[in-house]
Amino acid sequence: MTTSFSLDRPPGPARRVLCVGAAVLDTLFRVRTLPAGQGKILPYEMLQVAEGMASSAAYAIVRLGGAASLWGAVGNDAAGERIIADLGKSGIVTSDMLRIDGARSAISTILIDDQGERLIVPFYDARLHDTVRPVSTQEISAFDAVLVDVRWPKLALRTLIAAREAGKPAILDGDVAGEGVIEMLAPAASHIIFSQPAAERLAGTADLVESVGLLKRKFEHAFISVTAGETGSLWFDDPSGDIRHLAAPKVRTVDTLAAGDIFHGAFALAIAEGLPIEETMRLSSMAAALKCRVFGGRTGAPTRAEVCDALRDWNLGVSRKASEIAFDS
Repeated sequence: MTTSFSLDRPPGPARRVLCVGAAVLDTLFRVRTLPAGQGKILPYEMLQVAEGMASSAAYAIVRLGGAASLWGAVGNDAAGERIIADLGKSGIVTSDMLRIDGARSAISTILIDDQGERLIVPFYDARLHDTVRPVSTQEISAFDAVLVDVRWPKLALRTLIAAREAGKPAILDGDVAGEGVIEMLAPAASHIIFSQPAAERLAGTADLVESVGLLKRKFEHAFISVTAGETGSLWFDDPSGDIRHLAAPKVRTVDTLAAGDIFHGAFALAIAEGLPIEETMRLSSMAAALKCRVFGGRTGAPTRAEVCDALRDWNLGVSRKASEIAFDS
């Protein structure tokens, strides 16, 4: 069974999405296997790229035909200049990025092995996010949706509240966060996309179906979804009351870094464009899967044409009731 609903970019101006949160200078090293202990490991490929959850999502939005603005913070240092320059060259509007004196820009070192798995060593200076700009409803009204991550909770909360007041989709990337952060942000969100680890932590269970149901009861005002990598994605379907599951497209995985962020960016753009939830999940799932075929973090984000062609060629089916599926625990 396939859908007749078009996933192509809608006519008219590109939908505008505001992304709020992480901006990091990543150094990626590609290795045969991840280290099991101390010693020296020699990579065979290396790349430096500005990314982070909100930044990578913003790039996905641009690649898929949307317009993305990023509110993030960097230090007043060389790494910060590099981050802003790289993201700006990628088509992201960075004019409202903050440069913070006395703070160091976020950086990380990431090892990625031949199976696409990764080891991440991040550094975030807490002083980067001490400053919180005011956020007005009028300002947010210029956007078609907002997407926030958990790295700058105070600004994320202000943005979500302003978006709800403006009648705009207020989307939360519910990744693993500090104590109480999700509980603070979730009540202001209209849509919450949890990573599997964050869902398990909040719901207190590794059962995917049970966790979706528990999270929906906890945050009943919002659309609830959980992304689970190669297992696919699940969500609570509000009209029917069912928990739905969409299988992940099968790809040869080279690099999973930023795949979740690409999913979130695609989701935010699709919601801004008014796509139904089923089609939003299909678009987001395929965008994330195609990214996994390419080494380079967010630089592997596919174009809208690539995603639509893959959906036609691969015939990614519609979702099923999660109760009909046996998941590995």
